Amino acid sequence: MKRLDLVFSERELEPMLKSLEKSNVPGYTVTKHVTGRGPERVVSEDMEFTGLGANAHVIVFCEQELLGKIKENIQPLLNYYGGVAYVSEANQL
Repeated sequence: MKRLDLVFSERELEPMLKSLEKSNVPGYTVTKHVTGRGPERVVSEDMEFTGLGANAHVIVFCEQELLGKIKENIQPLLNYYGGVAYVSEANQL
């Protein structure tokens, strides 16, 4: 089992979810209003009032065989809008 973590601008949440659904993912978890420190080395406090600068974090658990299709569908969004995607091993307890 694989775990896919996606962090990207919250404005792109709907297109990203559509791309994941197009990939036939079994499900996902969405966390909105995620912030942190990245290359800019600044944590924005403005998002508390405006929502601007907020990110979304999407977690997908899937089988290895599905990763190629997911990558094919989400890579254009990540390339155009930015964001990161990481894959790791996941073992159910």
